[in-house]
Amino acid sequence: MINKRLLVKNLLAHNDENSFYDKKRFVNIGEKEGKAKFLKHVCALANSNPANNSFIVIGVEDEDNKIVGVDFFDDSKIQNLVNAYLDNPPRISYENIPFPHLPEGKVVGLVTIKSIGKLCSLRKNIWKYYGGSVFFREGSISLPKAYDIELKNINSDAVATIEQHAKNNIELTLDGVIDFINNRHKDLESDYKVFKEQFVVCWAGNKKVSNGETYYYRVDIELINEQVKLFYSNLDEIKISINDDSFTIIEFVQLGLGAKQKYYPLEKVVINFSENGTYQINSDLLFNPPKHNRKKLEKIYVDNNSLVDKASGNTVLTIDEVKRLKYLADSYLICYLNGFEEAKEDMEKARQLLKSKYPTINTSLKEALRVLRKVKYN
Repeated sequence: MINKRLLVKNLLAHNDENSFYDKKRFVNIGEKEGKAKFLKHVCALANSNPANNSFIVIGVEDEDNKIVGVDFFDDSKIQNLVNAYLDNPPRISYENIPFPHLPEGKVVGLVTIKSIGKLCSLRKNIWKYYGGSVFFREGSISLPKAYDIELKNINSDAVATIEQHAKNNIELTLDGVIDFINNRHKDLESDYKVFKEQFVVCWAGNKKVSNGETYYYRVDIELINEQVKLFYSNLDEIKISINDDSFTIIEFVQLGLGAKQKYYPLEKVVINFSENGTYQINSDLLFNPPKHNRKKLEKIYVDNNSLVDKASGNTVLTIDEVKRLKYLADSYLICYLNGFEEAKEDMEKARQLLKSKYPTINTSLKEALRVLRKVKYN
């Protein structure tokens, strides 16, 4: 099994950006330009490496390779995004890799790209790139090429060597379990389980029992063998169920207009472990968004925009307005789910305007956008 933290270190230590490896300070697939650039790099790396893995490391300074991290990115639907925009789309995964020196909630993103052995191209126009465009890597740059260019495999030995150097061992696994339980989460209830004598899953969180069901909040879940963070949230509540073959997470999101809040099942993620030393992560969206009267939502939507403008200025908010600001993310999200398409852009704008003055509101808006992203690419 490959320890993904070691893999990231090996990529950073021994390679400049090249035809099988790219690094980014951050990516933003929530905006059209960021999404287009990400798809361009995925396409180019897949075409430049038809027979082996390619990688994008996210959360690294370009000049000196300093690991600064990015926010935990919970998007199990990233394959759906690639499938929607690329012909002959590669298999792709996004994993959150914890590093000890990073602040809580910050990780390094590792995108792994595996070509299906066919020429990959853009399926349709996006930003300034035209449908039908084909990209390849030349050094550290992704460039458009002729459509009928031949796929060549030149990196198999280099990638195999890097992955071999990142193989796990029992010492790394034990150190990971001890660090997770005794150091990073000593203030939370922690536990672990070994699957198929090979895989170790650790989880930590505050536990509560409601109607005979056990829920966790402030949750952190990691697959220790590969140093992959599977789930992280300070807000949402989850249920965990375990058997000898699988580890299952059901995530709930609290949502409502004002104080009328309700928990909705959002997503079910099942990690299935096999006897042959492999595992699969499968996810199903469970979310059934609440429906509301459109006229009522129109008033709430207009009031939200006015409240953001006022909160971002120098005007002092009233007690009632401060209470309404607490539910800003929920009401924006409900508006979007009920057909107000422009609410997403307003949420992004509100984050930028309020993140310094109201950090908790910024966090709730970020969580709402994460839910929206899951729903959109399902």
